[in-house]
Amino acid sequence: MTGPSLAERAADAARDLGIAAHALWLAARDSRTPWAARLLALLIAAYALSPIDLIPDFIPVLGWLDDLLLVPAGVWLVRRLIPDALYAEHLATAQSASERPRSRLGLLLILILWALALWLIYWAVRTSPLH
Repeated sequence: MTGPSLAERAADAARDLGIAAHALWLAARDSRTPWAARLLALLIAAYALSPIDLIPDFIPVLGWLDDLLLVPAGVWLVRRLIPDALYAEHLATAQSASERPRSRLGLLLILILWALALWLIYWAVRTSPLH
């Protein structure tokens, strides 16, 4: 008898990582979370839930490297910075929310933030005296 295939295990790991990122988002918004953990959780969750990656996924190997290293390392670090009971509470909420439809407002907010960041970079390059 064989177990799940590599593709099935990877899909499960990706789903679990998405749930953990959602739990970090919830922890970042909770006033019981220490401020350093809140800031790091916000950054990791925004990066993990964002449709835009630091290294695009279509680049072989490197495209997934950031997702496979940065996000799990950030989740691990934030989990060490917040109490276990608090993380367990947010993880349970994220797991129950994973079965519901996605937030279009959240997607729109992330896209607006990325567009603003790209516009600021464009503006900085265009107004640079070196240009």
